Amino acid sequence: MDLQLTNKRALITGSTKGIGKAIATTMAQEGANVIINGRSQAAVDSVVAELHTKFPKVEITGAAYDLSDDQALAELYQQIPTVDVLINNMGIFKPMDYFDITDEDWQRFIDINVMVGNKLARHYMPTMLKQNFGRIIFIASEEAIMPSGEMPQYSLTKTMNLSLAKSLSKLTKATNVTVNTVMPGSTLTEGVQQMLDDMYAGQGLTQTQKETDFMKNHRPLSQIQRLIRPEEIGDFVAYVASPIAGAFSGEALRMDGGMVPTIF
Repeated sequence: MDLQLTNKRALITGSTKGIGKAIATTMAQEGANVIINGRSQAAVDSVVAELHTKFPKVEITGAAYDLSDDQALAELYQQIPTVDVLINNMGIFKPMDYFDITDEDWQRFIDINVMVGNKLARHYMPTMLKQNFGRIIFIASEEAIMPSGEMPQYSLTKTMNLSLAKSLSKLTKATNVTVNTVMPGSTLTEGVQQMLDDMYAGQGLTQTQKETDFMKNHRPLSQIQRLIRPEEIGDFVAYVASPIAGAFSGEALRMDGGMVPTIF
C-alpha cells in the first residue's frame, strides 16, 4: 500500500530510540522527509546516519534539542519553521508511589509529556490549516484510560494528551488537517528491556521466558500475552499520519494488545 507520504516533512519528537525511532523508520521507508529529534547530538547523528544509509532517496534531518527548554524550542522553530506531520512522541515515565511524588515531579511530567506537544502543535498547526493539510498525532498509552496505579503522575499526563488532541481536532473542521492520539500497550522499547533485565537478573531466564512471566504476572489482561514491538506501533502511526487516513479525526486509537477490558 502506498501511504502517499513521499516528500511530506515529518517531525518525530524523541525519535532516537524506541517507538519514536520505529515511527521515523517507517515514515522514511514510505518516502517522508524525516526530522530526528533527541537531546543528545551523538544519538541524533547516529540515527540520521543509519536512516540515510537505509533510505538514501529521502531527506533525513537531525534536530538535537531538549524540547522542554523554551530556548531550544525557539531554535527548533528557526531551523524547522513548518512541517506536514507532527508526531508528539517525546515523553518520560517512571513507576512511583503516589505519596512519594512531589509537586515538582507532577509539574515536570506535565511540562514534558503535555506542554511540549502543546507548544509544538500551537506553532505548527496554523501553517497546516493554511495549506489545508497536516497531521498531528500524540503518542499516549493505555494508562490514559486504564491507570494501573503504578505511576499516577504519568497516567494523568496521558489522559491530558487525549483531551488536548480532541480539543485541537475541533479547530480542523472541514479541512484536511487531523489531530489524533495513538495509545500503545506495553511495548519492548530499550527502557522496557532494561526493566526486564533488572527484574529477572540472576534468574537465568531467556528473553522469551522473561516476557512470558512479565505478561502473565504484570499484564494479565493482555489478549496477545506478549510485548508489542516498536515496529508494529511505527507502522500503525505512519498509516494514521498518511494522507489516505483522513477519516481519523479526534480519535483515541488503541493498539494495546487487547489490554483494555471494555468494548469502547
